[in-house]
Amino acid sequence: MKKLKKIAFVGALLIAISSLAGCAQQHKQADQWATIQKRQKIVVGIDDSFVPMTYREKSGQLTGFDVDLARAIFKGSGIQVDFQSIDWDMKETELNNKTIDLIWSGYSKTAQRAKRVAFSTPYLTNRQMIVSLKKHPVNRMTDLTNQPLGVQTGSSGMEQLERYPKRLQQKIANHTPILYDTYNNAFIDLQAHRIKGLLIDEVYAQFEIKARHNGSDFQAVDSPFAAEQFVVGMRPQDKQLRRFINQRYRTLQKEGTLARLKAKWFQE
Repeated sequence: MKKLKKIAFVGALLIAISSLAGCAQQHKQADQWATIQKRQKIVVGIDDSFVPMTYREKSGQLTGFDVDLARAIFKGSGIQVDFQSIDWDMKETELNNKTIDLIWSGYSKTAQRAKRVAFSTPYLTNRQMIVSLKKHPVNRMTDLTNQPLGVQTGSSGMEQLERYPKRLQQKIANHTPILYDTYNNAFIDLQAHRIKGLLIDEVYAQFEIKARHNGSDFQAVDSPFAAEQFVVGMRPQDKQLRRFINQRYRTLQKEGTLARLKAKWFQE
């Protein structure tokens, strides 16, 4: 009898544990919009060195096109935008672990990322460029044959290299790019001739070259990869949040706010 009671108790305990685990999993997969509204704050994961999208001025103040756009999207909603610098290579993990609510920092829409992340309406077109020194130029992809190429870890440029290896990766030294946490460090190595070229976002390349005192020393040419679209990345289950962002984006478009921001940052 005691043995039967013990078996029954263990069975009931296992059912309870299974039920709790199911509830926890269900909560993990739930839409977080109500939670975000309740706490009146949304956490946006960024690379704070990505000019002109999300970067810090000499004073340390955060600025950029994506910073302005995110604040405009949530203006009047009662939700404060909290920008959080993250390891860019871990952005999707941070999102799914709920350390952040959005990825919003020159984030390109790719097939690989679509397996883990939902996207907002695209808001900007971008391309991958090859930046080099004019004294040691890269004018065509054959100029990178057996030469070191730099790229940011976790970037869409890195994804393109791996997805289409015949276009560029198989030409470069050791068939493997030199990886950098930030483009700043990559530019240092480019100037020191430790890399021949740098695969980089067009928006970053144009802004950085213009901003540098020795910007005339650099040049940029198209890479062999197709144009990309910048989007906001979010968890697939956050459908209400996605709907809110897309609706606000359309409103900003109609009001002319988006055009004004593009003129401010890209002189369109």
